[in-house]
Amino acid sequence: MAVYTILDRGTLVGVAACHGLGKLAKAAGVPAGSVNTHYLLETSKGKFFLKIDEVKSAPEAQHELDLLLFLRSQGFPCPRPLADRQGHYFHDYGGKAVSVYPPLPGRTFSEAELTPAHLEQAGQMLGSLHVLAQSYKRIIDNRFSFERIVELYDWVSARVPGHFKQVIHTLDDEIEHQQQFQEDKLPKGIIHGDLFADNLLFRGGKLVGVLDFEAACSGKFIYDLATAVNALCYREGGYIFERFAALLQGYQQVRTLSLPEWDAFPNELRFSALRFTVTRLKDFFLRPMDNGMRVNKDFREFFARLQVLRRERPGGMDRLLLAMATGYDYRKYQKIRVQEKHNGRHRREEHAGKSKHLS
Repeated sequence: MAVYTILDRGTLVGVAACHGLGKLAKAAGVPAGSVNTHYLLETSKGKFFLKIDEVKSAPEAQHELDLLLFLRSQGFPCPRPLADRQGHYFHDYGGKAVSVYPPLPGRTFSEAELTPAHLEQAGQMLGSLHVLAQSYKRIIDNRFSFERIVELYDWVSARVPGHFKQVIHTLDDEIEHQQQFQEDKLPKGIIHGDLFADNLLFRGGKLVGVLDFEAACSGKFIYDLATAVNALCYREGGYIFERFAALLQGYQQVRTLSLPEWDAFPNELRFSALRFTVTRLKDFFLRPMDNGMRVNKDFREFFARLQVLRRERPGGMDRLLLAMATGYDYRKYQKIRVQEKHNGRHRREEHAGKSKHLS
């Protein structure tokens, strides 16, 4: 969250009235965050968040709202868009989509505060999202696909200062590596794309909400899991195996990774680190803000991860790679295949019975 677009009180009062939120008592911009503008509205009916999409077009904003409404209908604890009195979920304000949400219960923890028990729940939640995502038939464009990141990197590399030679050399080499090893034939569906600690809400030790579907799109499930590993399992210069193990254990309680996904895991970690290095270079290093209206995110955090993943510096990769190399559980996979065959045979027998009855 951040404050880029300033709304006057009259506009905020109008939004509150349009959505039936009651009388507006207080409104304040929320400075923490990076991409979109948020306001906290306090009204006679409670507190609400107002969101202004700063990057997405109206159709893109509608795709995100449709996804949230679908997930809510399936019981997934994501933000709930509020319709106005005419049934509209967003309004246009100067070419930007404005939407309103009630706050979710719970609080966030910093990466340092998250325990293995928290991470296991995060893995379960991400696995649940991926299982649900397989029944969501709409395609959401991936703004952070490999091709888009290459285009963005070309723009970034032409503008960074000359003393970034070593950084650019590493990123050039990583782009070349990714061009050779990108694997597109992996399980796909709707992914969150940004499962960081500040997007997880806990209450009484239980994970009760997932925030920020700004980056949600159609993509590889293993990339989404790799991003969660990079975000939640890296501390003080290295990957913490116990955190990784807890996250993966939770995930596989809900969805078992396939052998091709295990094989692609190390490279997806690298691509995720590359993606956040490049986007943070563009959004925070090349476009700094001096007025304190947002929290800048240092690209070096993910560049350091990339160096560890490339084995250019120590950082706990050996245990992660060993876990990935031996993590494929043939017994679980075989159980899934046997169940699929059983279900298929049951459906064929049921169909044959109906056909016989009709004849």
